[in-house]
Amino acid sequence: MTQDIFIGGGGPDYAVRQFLSIGYANRHGLIAGATGTGKSVTLQILAEGFSAAGVPVFLSDVKGDLSGLAGAGSEDFKLHGAFTERAQTIGFEDYRYAAFPVTFWDVFGAQGHPVRTTVSEMGPLLLARLLSLTDAQEGVLNIAFRLADEEGMPLLDLKDLQALLVWIGENASDLSLRYGNISTASIGAIQRSLLVLENQGGTGLFGEPALELADLMRVDAEGRGQINILASDKLMSAPTLYATFLLWLLSELFEELPEVGDPDKPKLVFFFDEAHLLFEDAPKALVDKVEQVARLIRSKGVGVYFITQNPADVPEDILGQLGNRIQHALRAFTAKDRKELKQAAETYRENPEFDTEEAIREVGVGEAVTSMLEDKGVPGIVQRTLIRPPSSHLGPLPAEDRKKALETSPMAGKYDAAVDRESAFEMLKKRAEAAAAEAAKAEEAAEAESKLREFNSARRYEGPAVGRSTSRKSTSQTETLGTAITGMVIKELKGTTGRRIVRGILGGLFKGR
Repeated sequence: MTQDIFIGGGGPDYAVRQFLSIGYANRHGLIAGATGTGKSVTLQILAEGFSAAGVPVFLSDVKGDLSGLAGAGSEDFKLHGAFTERAQTIGFEDYRYAAFPVTFWDVFGAQGHPVRTTVSEMGPLLLARLLSLTDAQEGVLNIAFRLADEEGMPLLDLKDLQALLVWIGENASDLSLRYGNISTASIGAIQRSLLVLENQGGTGLFGEPALELADLMRVDAEGRGQINILASDKLMSAPTLYATFLLWLLSELFEELPEVGDPDKPKLVFFFDEAHLLFEDAPKALVDKVEQVARLIRSKGVGVYFITQNPADVPEDILGQLGNRIQHALRAFTAKDRKELKQAAETYRENPEFDTEEAIREVGVGEAVTSMLEDKGVPGIVQRTLIRPPSSHLGPLPAEDRKKALETSPMAGKYDAAVDRESAFEMLKKRAEAAAAEAAKAEEAAEAESKLREFNSARRYEGPAVGRSTSRKSTSQTETLGTAITGMVIKELKGTTGRRIVRGILGGLFKGR
């Protein structure tokens, strides 16, 4: 029988055991509440429950305290007495301390295995969001991706995209005839945004080896789901990078995983902490994409859980798709707060034993108002619930234990060293070198032809010796149209070799492909 996830005790005396049905876990969920009300512990016990049920988990560790999932709790912990007392109160008879299988990841490669994607996989829509581009600048970025596809030039890292943008700028007049206006101002703005991204440490996100989704969906030898923890305390200093990366990962899951309908349990559960960052100042196209992914990804066997301070942070169309809800306390200090509190209470199936709005305002730390999907996917009646204590270590994992976990991880060595294979940057560099070599050959040939003409002209002359100026005049008078053009080419080569001639040859190569 599939193992449901024990959440805590509900009812007046907390004796009614509350479960999240594993069969409806892919119907998504919400964990909300003000700062300090217990959201992180709730996320921790859900991750434990999913792992124990054989469901892999991906979550972001924003504050650095979820790494404790890799270690077992202990009796000498200062809250041990409170935890055991709570376990007794809610009838958690088999409560014990335990560690869980954890894989640590880090975009910056410092606190976990490096996690990378390629520029091509990120795509122009998400990259435009990451770079905060205007519509016109996003249009130029779309042209760059189109050209990369047509030319067979992989865009793997940022230098690939930067090199391609330079080439587009040099050939803008020709390309504009086919793709529309390409302004140098837009290219310059994109390059500046890429520079800002580099300064934020975003360079490490792009490259190879790229993350394989299968590595997030593993189970250990005991059948427990792997808990993938993304170190996000440093990443949060660049909130747009954080939100865009998580949305990219969610989109990749949506694109690559096969349809499975309604499985007995999810194939993966994805926790999106600080969810408000995903929607702040997001263009409508991006919000629409998130809504589409949230609506359809459950048929791929993926459950998505948004963690945020207030349900109002999540757009209404997406909020309506979140069937499993754990609402910690909300504060109502202003008229806006009171309005949002009332709206949050109205989304629950009413319980005649208490006022939901009042309960959301009054629940203490470690308590929550909960509603889980029941038979046939019907929302359960709202309950005041005392959340069960975690079995794993509460708080950050000691540094030496984290280091050991990284060294013994199944992913050790697979992603640690970056690989820089031939891509757009190297291909454009080769074109430039070939064009420069061709220009040099053309210049040498032109100089040799010029010397040969001078030699032949000197042999044909049979008159008396004349001064230098007379020879120049005679030569100029007998120049044909062909020799005049040749002279112009020589002059042009000497003045612009490696610039216009290289650019022209590159353009010719591009058109001829």
